[in-house]
Amino acid sequence: MDVRLAYGDRVVVDGLDLGIEAGTVTTIIGPNGCGKSTLLRALGRLLKPAGGEVLLDGKRIDKLPTREVARVLGVLPQSPTAPEGLTVADLVARGRHPHQTWYRQWSSDDESAVADALSMTGLSDLADRPLDELSGGQRQRAWISMALAQGTDLLLLDEPTTFLDLAHQVEVLELVRHLHSSLERTVVMVLHDLNLAARYADRLVAMRSGHIIAAGTPHEVLTEELLASVFDLDAKVIADPVAGTPLVVPIGTRHGSPPASPA
Repeated sequence: MDVRLAYGDRVVVDGLDLGIEAGTVTTIIGPNGCGKSTLLRALGRLLKPAGGEVLLDGKRIDKLPTREVARVLGVLPQSPTAPEGLTVADLVARGRHPHQTWYRQWSSDDESAVADALSMTGLSDLADRPLDELSGGQRQRAWISMALAQGTDLLLLDEPTTFLDLAHQVEVLELVRHLHSSLERTVVMVLHDLNLAARYADRLVAMRSGHIIAAGTPHEVLTEELLASVFDLDAKVIADPVAGTPLVVPIGTRHGSPPASPA
């Protein structure tokens, strides 16, 4: 509540009040540099607020033990990296580290959690493959599988479709929706593609210059007025012919003239 986020003396987000609804997929949208990823880092305890409080289940997240947070919350950052030669199974097994202590080492429960996570993401047949031999979409599914093996109720995904072609973007987001609907996980993610955000999210949070401008369902948030004020974008919003969700059709930017009409 009333959160201020900064890197040194540079304040990125200020006066932030945001509640995440349990059991929903919430997607944060906004122009580059508006504070989306910074907000997600704060929610994941990767950035300590310069002011205000971030609460997890009613408790200040910065006061909770790291292992306790990791049992409740899984974080997938932008462009995660792994040691060369690490297999898919080894990566997914790392998700079980928060559940292990000096007196409780690897167990049959851990083995089952890893097998279930690989099965849910369709990677069982690739378990022994090195991560760096996979396609972009398969690699991203492997990272999501690791987060699933962690067994948390809350997943934070920072731009999970970055550098993926459209087919793999849809593949990853279909997986996120499936995991949400089948496991009732709460998901918060950052996306750039507004139409994919509208199709796969229950709620949208629109940011600009470190402030939340609007929050609500895709129909409530993705309006032509908001696109103009938040993205400096002239656009039409129509119904997606497949999903019925808002579909943004760009016309031009407020920084330049609209394209000429075809002859």
